[in-house]
Amino acid sequence: MSDNRFDEELLIIEAAKNGNAKAHKEIYERYASSMMSVCWRYTGDLETAKDLLQDGFIKLFAKLDTYAGTGAFAGWVRRVFVTTCLEYLRQKSALKMSSSIDDYAYSLPEGDITIVEKISADELMALIAELPEMSKAVFNLFVIDGYSHAEIAEILGITEVNSRTLFLRARKSLQKSVQELENYGRQ
Repeated sequence: MSDNRFDEELLIIEAAKNGNAKAHKEIYERYASSMMSVCWRYTGDLETAKDLLQDGFIKLFAKLDTYAGTGAFAGWVRRVFVTTCLEYLRQKSALKMSSSIDDYAYSLPEGDITIVEKISADELMALIAELPEMSKAVFNLFVIDGYSHAEIAEILGITEVNSRTLFLRARKSLQKSVQELENYGRQ
């Protein structure tokens, strides 16, 4: 981002902190589309994603004064929305596990990842949306949002081994689903 654009964004953020409705609207318009896809990724449901989008913006504007302007605002916005989605999933108990998976082996065999290149982004997102809630959350946090397994463990209240295991299971499930799509396409 150029210095002028960064300076402009800081001015908009400062105006929004002071309650300027036009600045709130500008922030909403800049980030609504990308944050909607974050919400959809975590829920897999359009109506729930729309609700979380609104909840996320309410939280964002309520917490705007905590943004110090030292890091990328886009990253801070994303963190607010990821947290909003995870709070929703916790509230509906989707992230609660009935038994620990710490004791299970998590060295799953590697698959052919190159087949992912043969499907569309929409097809891949639909497959991710079909994952079990906890696996979907870990997969999104690790692959798409760039959190480490230690960070994911802390965020979700699980162990690091659980995070790694859930990620490997999600990846294996996606590889299988992608392979099935490819095999179906050949018939």
